[in-house]
Amino acid sequence: MSYAIIDAGGKQFWIQPGKFYDLNYIPSEPGDIIRLNRVLLLSQNGDTQIGNPCLESNYIKIKILKHLKGRKIIIFKMKSKKNMRLKKGHRQKLTRVLVQEII
Repeated sequence: MSYAIIDAGGKQFWIQPGKFYDLNYIPSEPGDIIRLNRVLLLSQNGDTQIGNPCLESNYIKIKILKHLKGRKIIIFKMKSKKNMRLKKGHRQKLTRVLVQEII
């Protein structure tokens, strides 16, 4: 079983080839193939490599499937005794990617 831990969009993800993941928005067209080179840890066939902070020679090949929005987050602010209420909503832009291979 091969897997990797990568840094994408300020977050760390534990990924495996052949599975899809929702990352922060990547400004690219669906169908494009991208290389992610911030690999923090790589494990293939029981051999584990740890970067300091990243592995230089390894990268992840992903395919962008589609762009979507995350679930809605409600922000509600209130100041007591001042009759101030503020209700806002936010939906994060996400990109669904398929991990093709770990190199």
